[in-house]
Amino acid sequence: MLFNSYVFMFVFLPVVLAGYALLARIGGRRAALGWLTISSLFFYGWWNPAYLVLLGLSILVNFTLGRYLAMRTADARQGGVNPSSLPLIFGIVFNLGLIIYFKYAGFLVSNVNAIAGSSWDIGTVILPLAISFFTFQQITYLVDTHGGAPNEPSLLNYTLFVSFFPQLIAGPIVHHSEMMPQFRDQSRKALSAENLSVGLTLFAIGLFKKAVLADGIAVYATPVFAASDAGEPIDLLTAWGGALAYTFQLYFDFSGYCDMAMGAARLFGITLPINFNSPYKSVNIIDFWRRWHITLSRFLRDYVYIPLGGNRRGMARRYINLAATMLIGGLWHGAGWTFVVWGGLHGLYLVVNHGWLWIKKRIFANAGHSTWIGRRLGQLITFVAVVFAWVYFRSVSFEGANGLVLAMVGQSGITLPSAIFSALGPLADVLAGFGITASDGGGGRFVATWGWIIALATIAFLAPNSIDLMRSHRPVIDTPDITMEPRSGPGQWLRGFEHREWHPRPSWVAATAFLLTLGILALPEVSEFLYFQF
Repeated sequence: MLFNSYVFMFVFLPVVLAGYALLARIGGRRAALGWLTISSLFFYGWWNPAYLVLLGLSILVNFTLGRYLAMRTADARQGGVNPSSLPLIFGIVFNLGLIIYFKYAGFLVSNVNAIAGSSWDIGTVILPLAISFFTFQQITYLVDTHGGAPNEPSLLNYTLFVSFFPQLIAGPIVHHSEMMPQFRDQSRKALSAENLSVGLTLFAIGLFKKAVLADGIAVYATPVFAASDAGEPIDLLTAWGGALAYTFQLYFDFSGYCDMAMGAARLFGITLPINFNSPYKSVNIIDFWRRWHITLSRFLRDYVYIPLGGNRRGMARRYINLAATMLIGGLWHGAGWTFVVWGGLHGLYLVVNHGWLWIKKRIFANAGHSTWIGRRLGQLITFVAVVFAWVYFRSVSFEGANGLVLAMVGQSGITLPSAIFSALGPLADVLAGFGITASDGGGGRFVATWGWIIALATIAFLAPNSIDLMRSHRPVIDTPDITMEPRSGPGQWLRGFEHREWHPRPSWVAATAFLLTLGILALPEVSEFLYFQF
């Protein structure tokens, strides 16, 4: 069941919301949470009821391990000794084992066959939805419990923590300490005017981003990547058009999902942690990973990078840890070498960024100061680096990705549609002198592609995001390690103009209704969110 579907918006969500509010009134908080848990499991099983067996097994094993870990940790600390790590290791191996089998078994076997010349066949392994998300979430729970964090004594509450439908399929990856206090809070009411208005507004913004913007530009990215994967030659402008179209498709697809997840949760009085914060406004790659898929970055930092040693064992080891962490992050996204290369590129970017900052501090006395031109240059360099990496993230094959990257640096030359080329008049002769030639047809698609890119780039780089718009109504959890600090630069015009921020007044109601209507009208072309495949 997709957020951007009629059955979710007009049947599932209203029924679940009404039942939740009714049971909270007549049966109390526990009855309402029970209804929400059953509804979440139904939501997950909508795609394939068989998935529920794996999810249920994962929940039961991790809940039992969590209870055992809590008792062992408490007993050990009362005795003045450190608790044994063996139960925790078992839990991590169990969870990673599920991911490795369902997500990577085919990939591993195919590579072994390629290296050893063998012909092993494990058959078709169907990838269960959200397995990467709910297993990572439960690993954090086990590690935190082993470290002494409060344990969850109720199987019902734990099941809801894992399966809460607004964030089950594609995150954010939440901590037990962020969610369960909210579920237990008797003062949180689903049908409050603020929760309904904030939730519906966030959902409408997200639906518009997904159904209108992301799906609208997708048709200009897919043919270019398909042509490159097929080995067809692509000129420079077409290659950049396809790469940039995908860059903004993924941006608004994931941003739209995050907004819809926050909105759906807020209808029930629940606030999710921030997971997306205008990443293309980043001034360096470190900043990018503080803004893109923020809860995944948090997981990789706390449960991979720091356990590897972080920055505590010298500069060389720090860079190795950064690269290894990003390689793991790349492989988390998909069982393919293109994802490994994508993660490796970002690992390299981070090493270069940290290395430059180290050099900068030792050369310049005012290394902490940055100029407007410096920030814009950093933003441009970061964006271009991210675009090149996205080519590997999107491409089906190495050959296709490499071909597109080479086309983006001009290997196949530069062409313009003949209609546009001839309309340039004397300028066409100048361009011809630089080796730019005319190609048959494609003028309409060329104009549409770059028109979409310019429009979406304007929004991504200059417009305030949904969190900025609704900041005064606390749309996300403001946690100590994921803060929403005021930013300078594009979008800052909103600060100091309170009447431009979102408030439940007629002008904003009309704007929300307009976005929601456009999103609903685009639903006949419904498509899955890109992050559902991970």
